[in-house]
Amino acid sequence: MKRGTLLIALLLIASFIPLTGASEEKPLVVASIAPIASIVQDAFGDAVEVVYLIPPGANPHEYQMTADQIELLRSADVIVTTGGHLPMEKKISELKEEGTITGETLFFDDYREEGFRYLPEHWYNGKDNPHGVWLDPYNALAIASAVEKALEKADPVNAGLYRELYSDFEGRVRAIVEAYKALVDENRTAVIQLPSNQYAIEWLGITAVASIKPEEEVPAIAVDELVETARGADLVIYAVDSPEQMKDAASELARKSGKPLAGIRVFWSEKPYTEVLIENSAAVIKALGGERQEAGNVQENDVGRYVVLSLVSGIVLGVALGVILKK
Repeated sequence: MKRGTLLIALLLIASFIPLTGASEEKPLVVASIAPIASIVQDAFGDAVEVVYLIPPGANPHEYQMTADQIELLRSADVIVTTGGHLPMEKKISELKEEGTITGETLFFDDYREEGFRYLPEHWYNGKDNPHGVWLDPYNALAIASAVEKALEKADPVNAGLYRELYSDFEGRVRAIVEAYKALVDENRTAVIQLPSNQYAIEWLGITAVASIKPEEEVPAIAVDELVETARGADLVIYAVDSPEQMKDAASELARKSGKPLAGIRVFWSEKPYTEVLIENSAAVIKALGGERQEAGNVQENDVGRYVVLSLVSGIVLGVALGVILKK
């Protein structure tokens, strides 16, 4: 009798213990760089596990994967690249083609179907610019949309959840875009420090007319050679995470041309994509208003001011402001 009672008790206890299995595991998403990982994490949150390969501070154009990272890719459900131009991403493409990795692997063609675009380097023969593509919010949405579709394939049981999470992310990004685009007049131009900076400003309607360093493989142009071009532009853009020598060049160009200087962030980790989008946009808007910045400082305290300004101007709906500040 006691044995029967004990057996029933054990069965009752077991019925309340959740079973763990593959169906309860989060999909593993591996991104090539941290900013791409931040897009995925911001869009899908706790529904996925996100890691990235290239450590902060490493040169993405020279980085080579380790054996452990290749093993990580073998277990990934979704692999997200910047488009495929980095040497490490080309290696990922080779591993995919030979069958070493089997997860959903996303490249330029996958993003292009969702609206992704390369901008032409106006200052360098009009070639496609593959650097910093994630800084353009429309590209970020294209990447997130492609990831959403890949997650549906990898985990169809939770397809509805991924669609809902992407829709929320899209709403937040588009609200930010509308708020800041409303503050920029037409036909604005800028001299940028690096090709990647182009993607942080052209969606706002600011054309990059010259770059201190025209391309990855091309030496930087002397500041004095760019002064006249900068005088005809509205501002100078630099990356706060760039080498000190490049920061100094941008600062000198702004000083000699008399134009305001705006610092943006190109690479980051452990920060939501939408937060960096707001910070970068606020820095650019502040500079367009004539407020100068010192190279090396990130302006983060004026976000509310400029979003509120767009609302007061009667251009952006209050619901959009609420979405932005909620994040």
